[in-house]
Amino acid sequence: MDVLVPVDDSDCSFRALDFGADMAARYDATLHVVHFADESTTTTDAVLERAQRVLDARGVDADPEVNADVDVRSAGRVGSDILDLVDERGYDHVVMGHHGAGTIERAILGSAAETVLRAEKVPVTVIP
Repeated sequence: MDVLVPVDDSDCSFRALDFGADMAARYDATLHVVHFADESTTTTDAVLERAQRVLDARGVDADPEVNADVDVRSAGRVGSDILDLVDERGYDHVVMGHHGAGTIERAILGSAAETVLRAEKVPVTVIP
């Protein structure tokens, strides 16, 4: 089983990473960690370093990656980009954090977790 955990710089995404690491260990799955960014920055580096520390502390053999497109994409595309990765790489499960934004914020900004859930392409575990 291949489990995808998208991370950003939020605490909820790192709670999802903890859950994904536990899930991978429990089910002898392969964990894949990805961070979406328009370009590589010091923030991107910090997110990947934090993810690597979590993986190292849990003894998980995985290398976080940055999925940066040459085309600049808005944050509202992250859900679609996750679904594209699921299709391209055949992930079996997605574990992701969700900050619990209200109705207005979701209407304006969209929600990657909501997009992935509604697509019903793959089982998804959402961690608050």
